[in-house]
Order: sequence, then structure tokens, then C-alpha cells
Amino acid sequence: MSRKGGSRFANPRAAFQPQAKEPPVPAALIKTARKSGQLNLSNRGLSEVPQSVWRINVDPPEESHLNVSFSASDCWWDQTDLNKLILASNKLQCLSEDIQLLSALTVLDVHDNQLTSLPCAIGQLLDLQKLNISHNKLKELPDELWNLKSLKSLHVHHNELERIPEGIGQLVHLEELDVSNNQLSTIPSTLGELSGLLRFNLANNKLKSIPMDISKMRSLKLLDATHNELECVPPELAKMVSLEQLYLRHNRLHHLPEFPSCKYLKELHVGNNQIEYLGSEHLKYLSAISVLELRDNKLKSLPDEILLLQGLERLDLTNNDISSLPYELGNLPKLKSLLLEGNPLRAIRRDIINRGTQELLKYLRSRIEEQPTHHGDSCPATAMTLPSESRTTMYAIGTQKVLEYSDKKATVVPDEVFDVSDRTLITSVNFSKNLFTEVPSRIAELKATVTDVNLGFNKLSSVSLELCTLERLIHLDLRNNLLTSLPMEMKRLQRLQTVILSFNRFKEFPDALYHVPALETILISNNQVGSIDAIQLMELDKLTTLDMQNNDLMQIPPELGCCINLRALLLEGNPFRNPRAAILARGTTAVLEYLRSRIPT
Repeated sequence: MSRKGGSRFANPRAAFQPQAKEPPVPAALIKTARKSGQLNLSNRGLSEVPQSVWRINVDPPEESHLNVSFSASDCWWDQTDLNKLILASNKLQCLSEDIQLLSALTVLDVHDNQLTSLPCAIGQLLDLQKLNISHNKLKELPDELWNLKSLKSLHVHHNELERIPEGIGQLVHLEELDVSNNQLSTIPSTLGELSGLLRFNLANNKLKSIPMDISKMRSLKLLDATHNELECVPPELAKMVSLEQLYLRHNRLHHLPEFPSCKYLKELHVGNNQIEYLGSEHLKYLSAISVLELRDNKLKSLPDEILLLQGLERLDLTNNDISSLPYELGNLPKLKSLLLEGNPLRAIRRDIINRGTQELLKYLRSRIEEQPTHHGDSCPATAMTLPSESRTTMYAIGTQKVLEYSDKKATVVPDEVFDVSDRTLITSVNFSKNLFTEVPSRIAELKATVTDVNLGFNKLSSVSLELCTLERLIHLDLRNNLLTSLPMEMKRLQRLQTVILSFNRFKEFPDALYHVPALETILISNNQVGSIDAIQLMELDKLTTLDMQNNDLMQIPPELGCCINLRALLLEGNPFRNPRAAILARGTTAVLEYLRSRIPT
């Protein structure tokens, strides 16, 4: 048989000889890392880290032994020490003690491996700022970890940790800490020493309580304790003055703490708990709240104070036991999402709920004027009813400096209410939800201290001059009355920042308001105002919010577009043709720009 045709297979095994195995870390990658100080070895199937990586800072490159000349850019003795090492998504079960040779590291990412422990030498990486050891099989953390005083970000989530050592309190520069998805049943009180922490994630553990020392985290902006076994939240939590987002979903909470210091809280998520009661004390301090999530609880009603949450954009009440809602909910100016599915609401048909938030809010507004002013079995409050309420009144005056006499269906304020106020400095007055036809004259006695007055939901047809003597007044609520005008004497209220006049009977924009330069918010929706003087309004250079929805404005003066400080201009529900609905839907900036374009030149 001729062998010519098969000469290229003279060695039949040659085709099957193993090729030279490529190193797990190509030399070119190491060379680049020497220049950049960064090495990314993620998702390479590594079961161990090559020694060349650990020794990259101390061993000269192989080419340095060759008789070659180096360009200026290739001088290995001028290399950059490794400062960023990414070993994520490999099969590493341990890290070598040689990690101490990488003393310049500022970022170490070994997430998504099979690590069961960390080397003690990790404590020698004193420049380390970011450490990600999440998605491993760690059961404990070495004490040496707490030597890393420069650490700003520590991710240990998705491990098997049952405890966090108290030494964690030594990481005083930590800004981000994620210990979620472990097996933690307690956390150490020393966490309170992390006063610079901004974000703290405790979700998906087995925590039954949170130590009160956590209130020392005065810089904390986000706290997530979702999916734990919390039955209560320490009231000290309310001392976190910087808190913006709080997640307490899927726990066993029966009630909420008050939040007197959380003036920056924007999002509160407490769904999937066992909360039965939500009171005014829980809401009155939440002036910055935009998201309130209360779904899957046992709430039976909402306090009327929810109407004070003027910045609320999303309210989730899904799957509660609520049978009725305050119709005034429809007046919240920024509410874009109202979720009510799964409640035994009697007064709102399901088809209305199914139409979406805007139709639902429109329906609620339509029902406001249909509400009965009082029930047949309600008796006006008099001085005879005061003694039984005196403890509550004195508590409010003593602790909150609030003179409270609201929701009494009363026609007058008993003298005894004003008499007890002599004992302290009153800053806030709440006489809302009564049947007053005039402003109580003795309110003038509080002119030296009072800054906040609520006379909403009464039968006032005029504003007395006594009210105009409260020259320290900052907030004035006169919504849902019978007012048609305001006295010019109101221009004496030079500190007034917010005035609420919605749901009255104004046919003209109150001229007095043009002369109050401190005004920041004017809410005068749902009246019959036919025009507005944009030239005078431009003089209110601090005005940021103007709500004139549902009035009788036939046209919008183009000069209104020059009120460039306006951040919220609400004009929907008026009979004017321009700006068109499509422009209104694009928001305040677009409306102001459109109006300016219409100014005659």
C-alpha cells in the first residue's frame, strides 16, 4: 500500500498531542496591570489565584531578565503598585496569606466565589477603601478585618454569617455597609459608633430587634431592614436626623414610632406587617415624605393629617381593612399614584378604582362639597366637655407647644382652652374641623409666639383683624371654608411663607397676598378665581409653589412665565385654551417656557 497519501500522518499521535496550556492569567494582562495599577480577573474559572498576581508588586517581570532595551513607558522599575483587584465570579475557596504583599490595594472585589474564610493577612491592607466579599460561604469574619480603618464600603451580603463581631465599630470611616441575606439574629450595639455611615442594609436576616444605639448614626440616609422578624422599632430611630429612606417591609410590626426629627424622610416602606393604627402623631412631622407604602397591613382608617403631606407622590394602601377615605385626599397636589385595591371601601365603586389614580382623585374631589358638615347625634363642644379633655390639651401644650382644639364640631373655643395656654409658649394652633363662623378673637393673645395656625374645615366667611396681628405667622391653613376675600391688613404678615385657601369661594385672587414678600407656597385650588396679576406675582421672588387648579381662569397671562423661581405651577381644571393639556402634562418648566414664548416683543 502506497504511503504517499498518508505522509502528513507519519506520526499518527501528533494530531492528538496536548497543546501548551495557556496560563490562567496572560502575561499581557499582568503587564498592563503593572502600568495601570488595576487587574480584572473576574469570570475566569479560577480555583486559586496565581502566585504571579500576589507578587506583582515585588517580582520584576520576566522580560527584565532578557537582554533587551526598554522604552521609557516600559521601565518595570517605574511600575504602579496594584491598587484595584477584581477576582469576582470564580471558584476560589480561599485566599492566600500572600495577599499582604498587595499593600497598596484600595479596592478588593472577590464576590461570587466559594470562600469559607478570609486570611488574617487581609488586616494588613491598610489603604483598602472598598471590600466586596458578598455571595460566598463565609460563616465568620476575622478580627483582623477591623484594622482596615480606611474602609468606606463593606459588602458581606449573601453569606452564612450568624453574628457580626463588636469590632465592626472600629471602622469609623465606613459609609456603606451591606450585611443583608445572612443568618443574623442580632447585631452589635457598637454599630452605633459608625457615625459617618450613609447606607445600611440589614434585609433578609432573622433580627427580632434593632439596638437603640443605632440612633447615633446621625449621617444615615438609608436603612433597609426588610424581611426580618421585627416586632417593634426603637423610638430612638426617630433621632436619625438625616434619614431619607426607611424600609421595614415584611416584618411583624404592630405599630410605628413617631418621627419628630426625621424632617428629611422621603420614603417610608412598612408594607406586609400587622399595623392596625396610623395616627396623626405618625404623620405630622413627615413634611418631606413623597412615598408612603402601607400595603398588606390591618389599617381600618387614615388620619386626616395625611392631607398635610403636600409632597406625597405615591400612597400604597393595597390590602388593608379601610372602609372609607377622607375625600380631601383628592387635593394632594403631587399625588400621582394612589393604590387601594383589596380594601372594603363602601363609598367608592370598584370601576372608579380601576380607572386609575387621576380618575380616582377627580372623584374624591367631586365628593368634598357633598360631605355632611356634622352628624345629627353630634353635640357642639362646650366648656362642660373640656375637663375630660384637659389632660390631652395640657400634654399637647406642654410637650409640643400646640394649642389643640380640633374636630369638636364646636361653634366657639371655650375660654378655658386659652386660659391653660398662659402657662407656656404656644407656637402652633389647631382649631380645624369645627363650625366656627368667625376667627376666635382671643387668638390675638398668642401673637408673640405663634407661627402656625390651622383654621381649615370651618364655616368662616371672613378673616378677622385679630388674625392679622399674628406677625410671627409662617403657616396659615384656611382651606374648606366660605371665604370670598382676605382683608388688606393681612399684608402685615411679612413672615408668612405658606397659605392654604383651597375649597373656598374666592372669585378674585386676594390682593393682600401680592404684598407678602416671604410667601413660598400659595394653594388656592378649587375656587372661582377668574384672573391673576402676573406682574404683581413676579414681585414674590420666593414663591416656588402656586396651585390654581380647578378655578375659572379664562386665560393665563404670558408674563407668568417670568416667575422663574416657580417649581410647581398647577393649572389643570381651568377653562383656558392655552397652554394646551399636552403642555401642562410636561410639567412646570415646559409651561413657563411656553408662556415666555408668548410674551409680545
